[in-house]
Amino acid sequence: MANFWVIRKKHAVMNNMTNNQDIKFQSYIKIAWAIYALITIALIVILVLFVAQDNEERFFFTIMPAAAAYVFRPTNRYLGKLIFKFTGISQPSENE
Repeated sequence: MANFWVIRKKHAVMNNMTNNQDIKFQSYIKIAWAIYALITIALIVILVLFVAQDNEERFFFTIMPAAAAYVFRPTNRYLGKLIFKFTGISQPSENE
């Protein structure tokens, strides 16, 4: 009977470690998207303040970088590979 509790405790510890990695991965995904959004906003600000010469160009440089960032956004698979490369936290399996 004692062996049952040892196995159950090991399973609980492994399950807790998996949940902890899933939580870390999700937080890294959120940070990656926040960085992507901040880079896009910085690009828009630079284009509007330093490149645009009239109101029409300011409007164009406000809308188009945001649209291009949306169209060419990275996939979650690619972000998962980068997160694994830099942090060692792997993407959780989709079987759960």
